[in-house]
Amino acid sequence: MKRGKKYQDSVKLYDKTRAYESQEAVALAVDTAKAKFDETIELSIKLGVDPRHADQQVRGVIVLPHGTGKTVRVLVIAKGAKADEAQAAGADFVGAEDMIAKIQGGWFDFDTCVTTPDMMGLVGRLGKLLGPKGLMPTPKSGTVTMDVAKAIRDIKAGKVEYRVDKTAIVHVPIGKKSFGAEKLLDNFNALMEAVVKAKPAAAKGQYLRSVTLASTMGPGIKVNYKQN
Repeated sequence: MKRGKKYQDSVKLYDKTRAYESQEAVALAVDTAKAKFDETIELSIKLGVDPRHADQQVRGVIVLPHGTGKTVRVLVIAKGAKADEAQAAGADFVGAEDMIAKIQGGWFDFDTCVTTPDMMGLVGRLGKLLGPKGLMPTPKSGTVTMDVAKAIRDIKAGKVEYRVDKTAIVHVPIGKKSFGAEKLLDNFNALMEAVVKAKPAAAKGQYLRSVTLASTMGPGIKVNYKQN
């Protein structure tokens, strides 16, 4: 695969065989983000778990200290007072059967869906549409709740969900290049601590196999992460 000049220039800034301390790795991820747009810095964590087993799932949510830098469009499916509450809390779209029909018609112009428990009977019908896109509300992620206002505030403040995929890797954005190294390091540490705390009791051997940081267009930088 042929790489562009900016990527090749970025590779010259670090030693790809070396694992860097967290602070240095974050600074390098910023330095190697050479694109003209504000690149996202993503964290990838390879875990020593077998995701095929239910007792080795790693999943949770966290509000990053400095958010993600991304504008998140929130859809709330609710009725009555809860719909009014969602509107007041800043939801981008609010509705009930009308929104369900819209999604069934192929509309997906939102990033997160929040609903109240009483609406799950209707929302459940959307499982085959929302599930593959990672948009299905769930109690575990805090998106099926009676406190819709808090859910919206958390999402807008930078709540992210981390979840191990079938290759035992967790991929999560920790912010934008424009945040600077200090804020990105705060987000990095908060996320790493959450993933470490979420270690399943059934996981054996080394839990953190590898930790890598990369900007949208930049190379992967290995991190030598030390658990406190």
